[in-house]
Amino acid sequence: MAIDTILLAVGPMDTVRAEELADTVLEIAEPLDAKVVIGHAFTEDEYEDIHDDLGFDARVDDVDPDEVAAKRSPVGDLEEIFADAGVEYEVRGALGEVSSKVVDMAIDVDADRMVVGGRRRSPAEKAVLGSVSQEIILQAPCPVTYFRDLDVME
Repeated sequence: MAIDTILLAVGPMDTVRAEELADTVLEIAEPLDAKVVIGHAFTEDEYEDIHDDLGFDARVDDVDPDEVAAKRSPVGDLEEIFADAGVEYEVRGALGEVSSKVVDMAIDVDADRMVVGGRRRSPAEKAVLGSVSQEIILQAPCPVTYFRDLDVME
């Protein structure tokens, strides 16, 4: 199975580990000349909380998710890293329930591999808070590389 497209699913908590996530993706993308899709899904509540900070006047119903994703952290840092490495990339955004939107995004871009970040959680934390990363891994249409960072809150 050839790897032509890699989806790197990120959120705002990934800002502190953007470089490590990019290195993980580049280990696959560079030798295979694969395209990277930087995917950032966010909920309506998240958008409402940050739309003024991002310079958007539009309410959630009128938003272009790709445009919002391009302005969210850590997307800009990742774009710079991939551009410097000479790797083809694009930015995709999605608005809705994060785990299902990331899986939909993987299907839409025909991803051959996904990279997601997360942190360790106890079974009790998962039961109470859920785990976006776990849901993505369980529903993914392709193999997933899970990047675990114990110091990052999910």
